[in-house]
Amino acid sequence: MPDQEAIPVSQFEYLVDPGNEFTPEQIIHRKDFRELAKRIHNFGINSSSIWLRFRVKSESLDDQRKFLVINNSSLDEAHFFLANGEKILSHQMGGRVVDFHKKIIPTNKIAFELDLSGIQEADVYLKIKSNSSKIFSAYIADLQQVNYKMNLQNILFGVFTGILAGLIVYNLFLFIAFRDEVYILYTIHTILIWFAKSSIFGYTQELLWPSWEWMNIRSIVLFGSLTGISITLFAKEFLAISRYTPKLKIGITFLVGIFVFVVLDNIFFSQAAGYRIYLLAIGLLSIFVWFIGFRVLRKGYLPARYFIIAWTVFAMGALAHISIELGLIPFSSFSVYILPLAATLQVILFSFALADRKSILESEKEKEQYDILKVLKQNESLIIEQNELLEEKVKQRTEELEYTLHNLQSTQTQMVNQEKMASLGQLTAGIAHEINNPINFVSSNISPLRRDIGDLLEVVELYRKKGKLEFSPESQKEIDKLEREIEFEYILQEIDQLLRGMEDGAKRTVEIVKGLRLFSRVDEQDVKKVDIHDGINSTLVLLNSAMAGKIKVNKEFGNIPMVECLAGKMNQVFMNIITNAIHALLDHAKIAEPTLTIRTSLLGEKIKIEIEDNGPGMPSHVKQRIFEPFFTTKAVGKGTGLGLSIVYTIIENHKGTLHVDTAEGRGTNFIITLPIYQTTPYND
Repeated sequence: MPDQEAIPVSQFEYLVDPGNEFTPEQIIHRKDFRELAKRIHNFGINSSSIWLRFRVKSESLDDQRKFLVINNSSLDEAHFFLANGEKILSHQMGGRVVDFHKKIIPTNKIAFELDLSGIQEADVYLKIKSNSSKIFSAYIADLQQVNYKMNLQNILFGVFTGILAGLIVYNLFLFIAFRDEVYILYTIHTILIWFAKSSIFGYTQELLWPSWEWMNIRSIVLFGSLTGISITLFAKEFLAISRYTPKLKIGITFLVGIFVFVVLDNIFFSQAAGYRIYLLAIGLLSIFVWFIGFRVLRKGYLPARYFIIAWTVFAMGALAHISIELGLIPFSSFSVYILPLAATLQVILFSFALADRKSILESEKEKEQYDILKVLKQNESLIIEQNELLEEKVKQRTEELEYTLHNLQSTQTQMVNQEKMASLGQLTAGIAHEINNPINFVSSNISPLRRDIGDLLEVVELYRKKGKLEFSPESQKEIDKLEREIEFEYILQEIDQLLRGMEDGAKRTVEIVKGLRLFSRVDEQDVKKVDIHDGINSTLVLLNSAMAGKIKVNKEFGNIPMVECLAGKMNQVFMNIITNAIHALLDHAKIAEPTLTIRTSLLGEKIKIEIEDNGPGMPSHVKQRIFEPFFTTKAVGKGTGLGLSIVYTIIENHKGTLHVDTAEGRGTNFIITLPIYQTTPYND
């Protein structure tokens, strides 16, 4: 330790030079210097130059070589003028703009040689300029004293660097081992903290770029802003803000944007306003992330505990530094070390927070894996049960599908058969039309044939009578023998029977052909006036064989006019309803006297047709569904379930109504009403 202490500069005067326009010669003659008794003073953040003046006497100094040392290493530019009266004796320059190797003393502080040889006293003029805070503190000491102070500061800086280097290597290893993004962010943040604090104390100029003036005057704000960006991103990742407080992500983005703006402003403009914005951003970041930490902790994120402690230390140091820079808190010798100390504690505590986070996440991961394994076992049991249930359901569903497929195939067959029957109906109508003339020819020729055969028989009878009188006995015997051989009398009876059979067959064929033509009506596509009774009769003729003489048919036809309709469609209605009635009557052998009754009557501008049977009737649940497509009570293969649905559609398109009156055990009565006149064309 040196024998004597350094002498602080405690009394000086100052003058503000806003335009940076005063020369040393002008300053010497200025009378507006202000006295400032404080040993340490903060002149604020601005672009003005500050002139300082104080007097030194040779008698207060010993014979050793003396130096004036300014404690603030962040000043961009400092000029030293030694004047005796109005004469300037010497001029020296220091600050970040000076090459480190050209300094009088190789130190990161600003030092000037104080040479009072040959004079009793002199005035010292200092001109300082910086875009950061202009905090002035100085002392006068010899070389040994200066080196002692520098060595002490270098030791502290070495400890600071060693701690950060160890943390950097350790967390870089953790990042390589675990590939967790938060470790690399912490490592980058720690590196940038070293650059930021080294820039403030001038070590980056001493160690890295001694003659790079552009970087020396920008490094404080540049690395400070990059540190702000890195710690913001680190906090976002560490606290899982995207998961726990997603709405506050916009604040993080806003803060990063401010730091990016400060970086760009510092690179291209290097203005004092950028430094103020940087300090403001640091203050907002300290408070905002501290608030987020508590929000995340309240939501159950335990790693936020140590983070809040570490961040509290950082925030207190950052807010204290900002207050000092802005002049809100007086600057002191201890204030110089507040920010480096806070940064060191911060990175150490963040390291503890990372270790705690890793431990908590591993515990949560183990618990999560245990829960997953438990759930997997439960799921495995459920899957086995579900598989068994699914197999049973698949089996049931397969059986249902097979049954449905069988029904569909049957329905398809029935539909194909229906189409075939429709084509067969057209073919039948064509055949009826084609055989109509030959049948008419046969039926019309039976009477002439009977007359001609009668005439021939009269001639034969005359020959027989005359032969008995005129033929010889031998001829008569021969004729009698021939008559006996051919059974002449039987032939006469058989001819009469054949003629009667041919006549009856021809009449029956004519009726059937007429019924076919009336029923099919395939040539009628427009609404025409039709005799409903003819349609009913033709249907009964065609269904006569189906009744097999077992069903009694009662026709109670009233006096009704011709009705406008499509005859073919109406005949299809009669065919379907009467066919269903025949099936109902014949399928139940318990009915003593099966009877089908058909009634027609006039109801004003409408006619009513009733087709009633004395069959078994229908229960209510069947009655409600008989007009639904594909609904049938018949066995598979005996009905498609489309007949009554088609009937209902035809009557509806004729603007008529179709109702069914039925009950179990008292038969069924289909009641049709049709308008006599169709006011609009029929749409099929």
